[in-house]
Amino acid sequence: MRILLTGGSGDLGSILSRRLTEQGDSVLRLDIRPPKDSYGTHVTGSILDRPLLTDVMDRVDCVVHIAAWHGIHEFRQQKDAYDFWDVNVTGTFNVLEATARANISRLIFISSTSVDEPQTNYGQSKILGEAIAASYSQRYPLSVLTLRPRAFIPYWNTDAYSNFVEWAHWFWGGAVHIRDVAQGVMKGIDLLRSTRLEQHLVLTLDGAYEFTDDDLQDWDSDGEGATFLRRYSQQDYDLAVHYGLNPARKPEKWDISETRRWLNYAPTYSLRNLLNELAQYGLAGPPPE
Repeated sequence: MRILLTGGSGDLGSILSRRLTEQGDSVLRLDIRPPKDSYGTHVTGSILDRPLLTDVMDRVDCVVHIAAWHGIHEFRQQKDAYDFWDVNVTGTFNVLEATARANISRLIFISSTSVDEPQTNYGQSKILGEAIAASYSQRYPLSVLTLRPRAFIPYWNTDAYSNFVEWAHWFWGGAVHIRDVAQGVMKGIDLLRSTRLEQHLVLTLDGAYEFTDDDLQDWDSDGEGATFLRRYSQQDYDLAVHYGLNPARKPEKWDISETRRWLNYAPTYSLRNLLNELAQYGLAGPPPE
């Protein structure tokens, strides 16, 4: 299948480009920046360039719309409301309209669990993006799958994190690894290969957890750090404390039961993996994807 990745030079686009190419798909990567690898075909440009979108849509069968400003850009005050509207809202409209005009029948929209934060520019932009996606799924013979991952910028993105430990502090409260996000997208593409969605489908992507729902319900009822020690070891506890991580911090889990049902999604990266990598690699972290 011929697949367009908007934002195809970014972290997620790069992983998807390799995986899709290796399984025999043809990948077109639209991005304002060139990729750092040679997978697929790169087209320099923006989702705000409507004639360019029209041109690239003639070459694809499926669209994965990733391009966006992220929450970190708002947190660091690098982008304002106008920026988020232009790229995340107008850009998403441009992609959906170009997809519909080209009679493409498959689209995956990368949204965010930040839709539960409508008071933020980022959250608002994703709410509006999902509304546009839903509208186009109703108006056209277009199967639209919206995926809502938690924040997934990887530790090797040095624009976001200075080292692996800084990333670990972010991940510690519960998160999803970019490899699991890529897994969700790949399985979403497989779903759209074989299934015509009758309505806009929205699925959440979260990571793996050793903690059960009962653990979270009775978190540290036996004392600070007790739940962590029931699932891990004293050595793990000491390792976490050494790197400034708090074993008493309660993780936040999202319900991914529908994602498992629709996509057979099975996240693999958890705090167990993080602790193992901390023990093995320390501040530098493991080799990047």
